Amino acid sequence: MGQNGGGAFVLVYLLCIFLIGIPVMMSEVLIGRRGRQSPGLSVKTLALEANASTRWQLAGWSGLAASYLILSFYAVIAGWALYYVYKTAVGTFVDMPAAEVGAEFGQFISNPYLLMGFSAVVLALTIYVVGRGVHKGLEKAVNYLMPALFVLLLLMAIYSALNGAFAEALEFMFKPDFSKLTMNGVLLALGHAFFSLSLASGAMIIYGAYLPSNVSIGKTTLLIALCDTAVALLAGLAIFPLVFGYGLTPAEGPGLIFVTLPIAFGAMPFGTLFGTLFFVMLVFAAFTSAIAMIESTVAWLVETKGLKRYQATLGTGISLWLLGLATVFSFSGAAWATLDWTLLGKPIASLFELKDYLTSAIMLPIGGLFIAIFTGWVMSERASREELATSKLAYQCWRFAIRWITPVAVIIVFFNLIGVLDIFRAFSGN
Repeated sequence: MGQNGGGAFVLVYLLCIFLIGIPVMMSEVLIGRRGRQSPGLSVKTLALEANASTRWQLAGWSGLAASYLILSFYAVIAGWALYYVYKTAVGTFVDMPAAEVGAEFGQFISNPYLLMGFSAVVLALTIYVVGRGVHKGLEKAVNYLMPALFVLLLLMAIYSALNGAFAEALEFMFKPDFSKLTMNGVLLALGHAFFSLSLASGAMIIYGAYLPSNVSIGKTTLLIALCDTAVALLAGLAIFPLVFGYGLTPAEGPGLIFVTLPIAFGAMPFGTLFGTLFFVMLVFAAFTSAIAMIESTVAWLVETKGLKRYQATLGTGISLWLLGLATVFSFSGAAWATLDWTLLGKPIASLFELKDYLTSAIMLPIGGLFIAIFTGWVMSERASREELATSKLAYQCWRFAIRWITPVAVIIVFFNLIGVLDIFRAFSGN
């Protein structure tokens, strides 16, 4: 939002969530529940059921590749939150001026050894849980910690509204100015809809594989999308009033949460306690996402390569940490991680930006496109009806969206971005 036109970006993002994201999520969950295997093998099973080519399994394996790349930098960002648990707990930000809070964050992300260490801790915990299959205690913790995180975020939004530039933030977030939204911004909104709902990364197919048969896929995915969107907008209301109130730049990207919120925690009553709890829960939220993303690769190695679960998990974790060094040294400004590229009109300044843009803006939407085509045009209609088990009208709405709206929207966005539509306009004289 901060980097792509504020309210205009939000509007496009919301349209992508409800017109594209929800139908694709339903598709992925039904693939996982009917296939009951890793993403690629689940798609292969359903392709065989429909007497179609088994090459469609590439739609599942592409998600595995995307989730692997994402987790290589996601673990580094999760490490930021882990570090900020400590920094907040010891009272670092109490009464600290805004400029110094920003400088503190800048010094931290430019220290490659700290980033390497904290990302290693995140991945080590992920390896332990996934390798041992320990999920009972994790499930209980999620049931308590995620609602608590939402409550804390709500309190932060209230504090931000009372102590920040709330009116300016509301205008920025909800008053669309399409002159500030580029076609690249539209692509990023589409990609972020996929990213925030964990689509085309194999995660939803994995969740579907464990989903009981008596659970409604439609109701579950709709609830997930509504909650996800509510949390996203609430995060904006917690952060942007402070951004404008303290004269910060809204286009600074993911670092905003590690600058604006510590300013608030340092100034508010019991800020050290609330801040520590907030970052603990943020770490836990990131941790559960990391488990979902690494599971796709682990399941593939176990099912297709014959590895034991702990071997697959350990090998995946070590390789992710090594690949994450490209992200670590991007932030520290190392010459080998610095780029001067342009990809589909988007300036790319580092290996981190390359991985981020490649996955969220290209791999996820294209993966979603193939999932949509597979479930809408290739997969047996009988199979999709049985898994969705919904009313005739709801099924027809989903099927129309997945066959027409999702593929057409993704193709139009990409064609416009790479200039194909400009060629058509030139030939038509418009």
